[in-house]
Amino acid sequence: MGDIKTKETTIFEPELLRQALLDSFRKLNPLSIWRNPVMFLVEIGSIITIVSFLAGLFFKSGEPSWFTGAVSLWLWLTVIFSTFAESLAEGRGKARAESLRKTRTEVMAKKLVDPGSKEKYEFVSSANLHKGDYVLVEAGEMIPGDGEVVEGAALVNESSVTGESAPVVRESGGDRSAVTGGTKVISNQIIVRITANPGEAFLDRMIAMVEGAKRRKTPNEIALEVLLISLTAVFLLVVINFSSLSIYSVKATGQGMPVSLTVLIALFVCLAPTTIAALLPAIGIAGMDRLFAKNVIALSGRAIEASGDVDILLLDKTGTITLGDRQAVEFIPLTGYSEQEVANAALFASLTDETPEGRSVVVLAKKKYQMRLTALPHSAKSIPFTAQTRMSGVDIDGESYRKGASSAITEYVKSKGGNAPSELEQKVKSIAKSGGTPLVVCHNAQILGVIHLKDILKGGIRDRFIQLRKMGIKTVMITGDNYLTAAAIAAEAGVDDFLSEAKPEDKLRLIRENQQHGHMVAMTGDGTNDAPALAQADVAVAMNTGTQPAREAANIIDLESNPTKLMDIVEIGKQILITRGTLTTFSIANDVAKYFAIIPAAMISIYPQLDILNIMHLANPYSAILSAVIFNAIIIPVLIPLALRGVKYRPMPAEKLLMYNLLVYGLGGMVAPFIGIKIIDIVINVLMYV
Repeated sequence: MGDIKTKETTIFEPELLRQALLDSFRKLNPLSIWRNPVMFLVEIGSIITIVSFLAGLFFKSGEPSWFTGAVSLWLWLTVIFSTFAESLAEGRGKARAESLRKTRTEVMAKKLVDPGSKEKYEFVSSANLHKGDYVLVEAGEMIPGDGEVVEGAALVNESSVTGESAPVVRESGGDRSAVTGGTKVISNQIIVRITANPGEAFLDRMIAMVEGAKRRKTPNEIALEVLLISLTAVFLLVVINFSSLSIYSVKATGQGMPVSLTVLIALFVCLAPTTIAALLPAIGIAGMDRLFAKNVIALSGRAIEASGDVDILLLDKTGTITLGDRQAVEFIPLTGYSEQEVANAALFASLTDETPEGRSVVVLAKKKYQMRLTALPHSAKSIPFTAQTRMSGVDIDGESYRKGASSAITEYVKSKGGNAPSELEQKVKSIAKSGGTPLVVCHNAQILGVIHLKDILKGGIRDRFIQLRKMGIKTVMITGDNYLTAAAIAAEAGVDDFLSEAKPEDKLRLIRENQQHGHMVAMTGDGTNDAPALAQADVAVAMNTGTQPAREAANIIDLESNPTKLMDIVEIGKQILITRGTLTTFSIANDVAKYFAIIPAAMISIYPQLDILNIMHLANPYSAILSAVIFNAIIIPVLIPLALRGVKYRPMPAEKLLMYNLLVYGLGGMVAPFIGIKIIDIVINVLMYV
């Protein structure tokens, strides 16, 4: 099995560029390019001009053959640059898809004859397994297909999917029962119920989406395409009427020549929104590729687009906002005892506690008081934590050390003949109000103090929420904690709102309420009980380690199972929308300079007064028109890296972002062509006189 997480594919890799160039010529087929109506019309114009050029070689025409031939050449290059942009974006996806294909290995599976018995099985190829089949997978064997663990528990190496080498636990009956075909069982054995037919497995869907084979245009793409087609139709009518106007003007003024077919086609191509039409397919494909680079698979283009419109994020506290494991941060003694005495008793009570909380108590005691007790005497008896006793500890030579819930320790001390000090309740409540969890510590029948366990926020999470707020996104923390604890953590993290003591139906209700008010909602989940809410959310991110129902309800899968990725997904979605918007702005804005280049040049023989519009002081009508056509073509490959990489996203309100982009790309789109066309005009005239 290979590793899906391959090195980043750059657009400048020679093999990628070579293949994209070959594909760009294949896409010149009218049956292929008609899906992009704007470029389809440009290709028709290219065909007409090349026919006109060939005719001009044998028959006398009103304009130089070199001019017609040069215009035709650059019109063809305009189309080729467009197909090259799309091919380059697809090439990156195909390269990733190929790396996925290499991870697929056909193995022999132990298909159970009777799902209730492990003893009877037959060997069948993994390619012949169907939904509902049961297979036995033992240590050292590959899991033959996507499925769900129905019996047993095992350590599974999922590095072929996630890129992470650390094995993970997969077990029946919980939220970590889903397994992916091609991963390897390291220890123990499990029975897996296959949940996907051949060709429909998770890896197959990943390949199809990454490769773009099943990518459909999103609603925003369709809307923008309708706008571009409408603009193109308007400009087509303008050019047709422009021809009639020039014929009438020649007759009315008695001078000049009607605008030629070549000039009319050049005018149409330069006025039509060819730049954004050429780059639009690449922007969408590249967006999915950027997600995959973060080990996230979008199961539809609509999901990525919706993530860009999200304005409410529902975030689980554990694993997303906090590290997921509470850690000891303080030993609080009761009157008559020292902090060190509490730490010493807590250390004894925690040495055999393998929970993250127990280990953090040991770490804090060692760090704060340099306590180095590493092992207990052989006579020591470990008392493990249970849901019934709600405490853990150790007995050593008649001495008992315990830590646990306040009520549990109080009852234990009373059973030993002791009493709970009056100040204990106040200290316990104080910790709970601050968002922490109190663990009471006792030695024999004496309560010594309290351990303060705290949910540790993930590094930089508060700054991340500040950025999201600047983007106009509201964050809502979802937690099963009580109201006081949830309020304290929410205040510390800086989220906008929180839902405490949340149950699955509460999540679903919250999503529906926000959607009814016109909001776009995103959330993450991994459990079967999250499936209804995931199905309702506009952007639903399921963890790859989650259950099959959760993954089926989601429209985005995070291979690394990191809930924090939801924020990255939203940022990439917004980046795609901004890239599309800014390049559309640039494309329409740079038409202004072309008006000043082509229109005076086309009509100057009829109306010499139009020379006043030649503000760029272009040398002659032919070089002016050709310069505009050349600039219109070369701006496409210049912008390809930006379309594939995406415009840098700046967290700010939509109004400020709009003004910023209008200033940079709108004004830039107007100024750049003036400079570019003038430089090209100079070069053309230098070459003509050499």
